[in-house]
Amino acid sequence: MVDLILDLLGYTADKDLCAVRLVEPACGGGAFLGAVAARVSASCRAYGRPITDALDAVQAFDLLDRNVRESRDRVETVLLDAGERPEEARKAAEAWIQQGDYLLQPEIGLRADYVVGNPPYIRLEDVPDERMTAYRNACSTMGGRADVYVGFYEVALRSLSPDGQLGFICADRWMRNQYGRRLRQLVTKAYSMDLALVMHDVDAFDDQVSAYPAITLISNRDQGEAVAADTTKSFAAGQAKEFAAWYVGGQTSTITTAAFQAARMPHWFPEEDSWPTGSPKRLAVLEDLTERFRPLEDVETGTRVGIGIATGADKVFLTRDKGLVEEERLLPMAMVRDTTSGALKWDGTFLVNPWAASGELVDLTAYPRLASYFREHGDALRKRYVALKQPQRWYKTIDKVDHGLSRRQKLLFPDMKLRIHPVLDEGGLYPHHNLYFIVSDVWDMRVLGGLLLSKVAEAFVEAYAVKMRGGTLRFQAQYLRKIRVPDPAAISESDRAALAEAFDRRDVEAATDAALRVYGLAGLPD
Repeated sequence: MVDLILDLLGYTADKDLCAVRLVEPACGGGAFLGAVAARVSASCRAYGRPITDALDAVQAFDLLDRNVRESRDRVETVLLDAGERPEEARKAAEAWIQQGDYLLQPEIGLRADYVVGNPPYIRLEDVPDERMTAYRNACSTMGGRADVYVGFYEVALRSLSPDGQLGFICADRWMRNQYGRRLRQLVTKAYSMDLALVMHDVDAFDDQVSAYPAITLISNRDQGEAVAADTTKSFAAGQAKEFAAWYVGGQTSTITTAAFQAARMPHWFPEEDSWPTGSPKRLAVLEDLTERFRPLEDVETGTRVGIGIATGADKVFLTRDKGLVEEERLLPMAMVRDTTSGALKWDGTFLVNPWAASGELVDLTAYPRLASYFREHGDALRKRYVALKQPQRWYKTIDKVDHGLSRRQKLLFPDMKLRIHPVLDEGGLYPHHNLYFIVSDVWDMRVLGGLLLSKVAEAFVEAYAVKMRGGTLRFQAQYLRKIRVPDPAAISESDRAALAEAFDRRDVEAATDAALRVYGLAGLPD
């Protein structure tokens, strides 16, 4: 793993390594430093320089004195084995490695052309309070329940000289979870994400750990070409050399072997809220579609993604009793169970609606049966957080009712489903909060429904969404908004008809075939 990272970065002995500076933030027992020392020594011999010319070429830190001693011993042994003089080998080891907290070092002393290593995995709340406060003050990306390694990424990135490179092997959770959002934002805005090599099944460490590791390469330059790659259990030293040769060679856009697969992309994904997961070839296709097509939610087509109404007390606000309150205060509701078959079948559920068409709460004195019903359930309604915040509006639902939404055609999506499941509401129902909806000023909703029924649309959600036990996906608004769609006017009449017919028949394969034509794809990689 160490040699692979150094090779991918181009930190090789054929270069004058005395002329560049490498930093390792947390050296541990010296796994990286041993390989670095061997390469620096070989470089010095190749360029006719003494090892003492490299005293400023390497800098490593560790908090623990025993790690500092072990790393110095390791470096000294490697240099002696390479033929360096004992006093010079000792001098280099002592100059390169020092005890200290990398996250709290003066920034001016950390400038680097390369930063490499395996940052420590420590929950921030497991750090002593005083040090935790110092870390948070020093590292703006360490929000929420962040691991300490997030701070190592931030400090390392900020220390890079122009065109400098970071190469870490580290847990990859920061690429997707909430505590990594600020770090993703930093990378997206100021750096180039060059490589994400996922190694979940590889025995990458001396000791057994369950850290979901990945090798990430990030450069201090504008975003350029990026590579997404994944490995299998058979990925070992020989396969690492093969991958490095492919990565550095830059000749083919994809490669697939028994041990790894990889794909080059014009650039990394631009979003900062979450980065997608999937096979490298699948990610390359999604990046291409993201580049060529507009988001599903689009002001130009008046297409909007939203969520149904949350009441805070469904037992009070939802009913099937048509005579419960005044008829005009009952709003027909679309529920998840109404969408099961793929055709909307209303089960007769109403919202007891406290909202006037004006957007204000109704005057209860104008609706005596409604007033009586709400007073009967007053204790339950007043206990809700929304009512405690606004006691005078105690009978409001959490969300307002948009009366125009009921009348519009819309596609409904159950929150949790194994497969993407758009269902058409021709108008007349209001969605419950377990349903997400799409409305549009331009799209024929059957054509859009066919597009969204396809495996192409599902691939976007699958790449970004939280996957529940059993493979169930969450079709929430933030994931539906990731879907890219073509200009409706650019779809041919024959493809429009094919998409609409596939939607009506709930034919996923036919919808996918038509979608592939519309997107200009020959197929969708697994």
